[in-house]
Amino acid sequence: MSTDPDQIRADIERTRSTLGSDVDALADKVTPSSIVDRQTEKVKDKLGSVRDSIMGARDDAVDSARDAASSTGDGVAEVKRQAVRTATGNPLAVGLIAFGVGALVASLMPASEPEKEATGKVKDAAEPLVDEVKGAAQDLAQELKEPAADAVGSVRETAMDAAEHVKTDAQSATDTVKSDAQSAADSVKSDATSSAENVRGSAQEARDNVQGAGS
Repeated sequence: MSTDPDQIRADIERTRSTLGSDVDALADKVTPSSIVDRQTEKVKDKLGSVRDSIMGARDDAVDSARDAASSTGDGVAEVKRQAVRTATGNPLAVGLIAFGVGALVASLMPASEPEKEATGKVKDAAEPLVDEVKGAAQDLAQELKEPAADAVGSVRETAMDAAEHVKTDAQSATDTVKSDAQSAADSVKSDATSSAENVRGSAQEARDNVQGAGS
């Protein structure tokens, strides 16, 4: 886990954003209008598939009829009779078509009172779930907030300790430099004094020698 306060805050914001998106998505999913829309789309898709199948079968029948008509007139009559027998002997396909049309019409009609009542019951039943999810999301956000605050405090304390150590080390280094500089200055001064005294002594000795030679 990162100890960078900015990174921690960014992680918290991303977590809150993700939780908010999940809660909103769940709330939208259990909304009665969304449920009705999804069911309507499913019915439309099923009806479209049945319609395509029937249209394909019809096209095949037309092609077969044309082929038969090109070879013999009796073939046309046989195809017609076969189509009638197929429709008569396959009530399931007819029933599916009727069901699909009825479902599509029902989805386009205004909701009846029983349907409105059922929708209200679905909404009432879903609201506690949505509230529970929102509450869990808020609890999780609160739980994340406290460790994040502790981490930020720990980072701040560590930074202050480090700054104090740096300050102490800098002061110690400054004192050492001052002491070394003073020692160097004293040493230079002492050497200079000693050298000056040596020069003066040598000069005096030279003068004495000159005077002695003149006498």
